[in-house]
Amino acid sequence: MIRKKTRKRWVHNKLLKEIELTNSLSSNVQNVDLNPELAINEKVLREIFKDCSDAIFRSIAICSDIKLMLIYIDGLSDTKTLDEVVLKPMMFDGLPDALGNLPRVEQIIEQHLVAIAQVQNVSKIADVVNGVLKGEVALLVDGVSKSLVADLKGFEKRSIEEPAAESTIRGPRDGFTEVLRINTSLVRRRVRSAKLKMEAITVGQVSQTDIVIAYIDGIAPDTILEEVRKRIQRIQIDGVMESNYIEEFIEDFTWSPFPQIQNSERPDVICSSLLEGKVAIFIDNTPFVLVVPMTFWSGLQAADDYYERSLYTTFIRIIRYSLFNIALLFPSLYVAIITFHPQLVPTTLLISIAASREGVPFPTIVETALMEFMFEGLREAGIRLPKSIGSAVSIVGALVIGQAAVQAGIVSAPVVIVVATTGIASFAVPRYNLGTSYRFLRFPMLILAGVLGIYGVVVGVFFIIIHLLKLRSFGVPYLSPVAPLIFKDLKDVFIRVPRWGMTHRPAFISGANKKRALEGQQPTPTRGRQDK
Repeated sequence: MIRKKTRKRWVHNKLLKEIELTNSLSSNVQNVDLNPELAINEKVLREIFKDCSDAIFRSIAICSDIKLMLIYIDGLSDTKTLDEVVLKPMMFDGLPDALGNLPRVEQIIEQHLVAIAQVQNVSKIADVVNGVLKGEVALLVDGVSKSLVADLKGFEKRSIEEPAAESTIRGPRDGFTEVLRINTSLVRRRVRSAKLKMEAITVGQVSQTDIVIAYIDGIAPDTILEEVRKRIQRIQIDGVMESNYIEEFIEDFTWSPFPQIQNSERPDVICSSLLEGKVAIFIDNTPFVLVVPMTFWSGLQAADDYYERSLYTTFIRIIRYSLFNIALLFPSLYVAIITFHPQLVPTTLLISIAASREGVPFPTIVETALMEFMFEGLREAGIRLPKSIGSAVSIVGALVIGQAAVQAGIVSAPVVIVVATTGIASFAVPRYNLGTSYRFLRFPMLILAGVLGIYGVVVGVFFIIIHLLKLRSFGVPYLSPVAPLIFKDLKDVFIRVPRWGMTHRPAFISGANKKRALEGQQPTPTRGRQDK
């Protein structure tokens, strides 16, 4: 008896020493197996969850001779289901009679006492700890070197709502939440095919964040898919709190002002991207899903472009592209023309501008940059303030500051008009990150215009175009299909042809299956004939 107790103590101490070898929890218990002795497993797990007040250890007995222990995290597991489905059958019903050929206790419990769909049999302490931290319930049995891990997640979650940043006039109203499996299920509802694959990866040594790589087999190119796997698997970080943590690790050019990875909260946008041959990256605890590769033109496309008739969409896109260029060039062109090339302005308009600038102490570039800075400050303040007062403060602030600045003679009225027009134009960009890149580039363009005039604006535009031509997103040219030119893929760039004309997927993204729809489906209305 003494020898047996000594051996138990030696095994227990050995396990604790192995756990203390490294600092991270995952490496502590990675290679440690569960012990048949329940007491030893309990001590090891209590040591791991030391000072974790939300970790619950519940001991129960079946038929007074089989000892069990339940381990779960309070707040992450569904305790109501745990009581009704697991505890009550075990404590009151006991072992069923006529078990047949099920001599092992863990088989009896798994197949007869635990009425839960998803139950895993694990043999490593690491698997038990990871399961408990995910909201699952671990069931350990005395005399068995394995544990049952039952899926009983029951934490609070946000309901499915329409994304505020990607609202549409016509289209679905659901959006992603912070729960990974809810997000993947929203995509499964739309793409009901076994070819839709979802590969799971865990990133974060401490956070242990679940990541899912989604793609459609046969449509997504193997080269892009393999590159996505490689870039995510090489990430070594302690925690992942949001999708940007992953985005900055896998993008091609970190110091480019233009985003190379698209993000969206809309399941329909993700599904349409998957059907084009792109790859989606789901990250747990965030409603934003990443899509790669991204092109410059996809950043200018909105969900409504595909829910309205093609004629309306083409008209709106022309307006949107015009406003996009105004958001970048309007302030710099105004500064360049007024400062260096006033002969380009009609005489009547030039006299009006000169009269409004009389008494203004600053040069045109200074007053324009000052108003741009104040406008960006008001926009940022409107975002950070509570929603109930944010919009009111930004609008009233813009009106009051603009009017007061003109009356005080600090800036001229045309500058206020130019800055306001530029701000409105920047709101027409569907993707926030792409609009931010143009807001960022507006200030270097102002400096070039103030120093070199219209020649500086031309030089700045050339530098931007050259940079866009060099930019890549997972090996795909950023300006595809315009540069390099793929004529047949221009059907969904500047214009959008009707659905019956979009028969092929983009050639620069899709894999082997490039056919999207059958050709020859153009409507051909005919007169109805009355049968005689």
